[in-house]
Amino acid sequence: MANRTTIKDIAREAGVSVTTVDRAINGRGRVRPETLRKIAAAAQRVGYHGMGIFRDRLDKSLPEIRLGFVLLKQSQEFYRNFAQEIEQAIAERTDIRGEALIRFSSSQSPAEFAEILTELGEDCDAIAGAAVNDQKLDRVVQNLKDKNVSVFSLLNDFAQGIRKNYVGLNNIKVGRLAAWLITKTVHEPGKLAIFVGGNRWHGHDLREVGFRSFVRESGPRFSVLDTLVNLETRQVTYEATLDLLDRHPDLKGIYVAGGGMEGAIAALRERHAEPQVALIVNELTAESRAALIDGYAIMAIATPLSALCKELLDMMIASCGQADDGVSGQHFLEPRLHLPETL
Repeated sequence: MANRTTIKDIAREAGVSVTTVDRAINGRGRVRPETLRKIAAAAQRVGYHGMGIFRDRLDKSLPEIRLGFVLLKQSQEFYRNFAQEIEQAIAERTDIRGEALIRFSSSQSPAEFAEILTELGEDCDAIAGAAVNDQKLDRVVQNLKDKNVSVFSLLNDFAQGIRKNYVGLNNIKVGRLAAWLITKTVHEPGKLAIFVGGNRWHGHDLREVGFRSFVRESGPRFSVLDTLVNLETRQVTYEATLDLLDRHPDLKGIYVAGGGMEGAIAALRERHAEPQVALIVNELTAESRAALIDGYAIMAIATPLSALCKELLDMMIASCGQADDGVSGQHFLEPRLHLPETL
């Protein structure tokens, strides 16, 4: 029979004294939380049978922090994945007892976002959210800031100058990237179309600016049609894409800068037995993956959700209990580029 793991094994693995491990197990004296975490990790590695003791003591020594999150429609796969990554990132933290309060907005209404933010502000130490740009939200974020509750904008930079930090992609660069791929891979001249979620999404505006500026500079063979607003919905995008195909036989590319890409994919599949229009979409989901494999999309520009959530938590936790320093920053992550050959 293998020898049973002892506290000497734990001490050696953790690089601490046997006495320190004894205090950690039996509560004979105070052990610093960081040392307790080191001992708990060592006990896990060597297979110590009394891991529950460490977990109980570690839990009692950690600060309890409640973090609020505002996401969009729960029916969309991307936001369900986002919520799962938030939960996973908090579960992996060993320095806090963290709780995530995740709320989903059912619409793009500023009033709904304001209501959710206000409710979360009653219970949370810090809040992060994907929301529209609107003065109502500026006032709410300022009120939360006055209560020492930091707010972080996600994906779309709302409440600029008031929120603590923006965390997401550099949206101008994302738009230029989409234009670069279309203009470099489509060999016949023609028209290009772009969909945005709505006029309240500053991030979508920036993607449009990046897209148009690149085409102006480097794609003289192409012209960009008037921007289409799809409210990030499948049906509106589907109907608008069919209309584009009917009115513009020389349509060569479509860029869906926000949600609703499923409608564009469905319309292109319905109209063309073989892919004829270069489609670039936002985020990798089951439907965009299938479109890439079948050739109906040429690239999906995805947010690195796991990295975003981990880095976001670092910032949110650091802000808890700290007086506002007046600094309002931006934290850009590199997008994940998915091409048919990378799947």
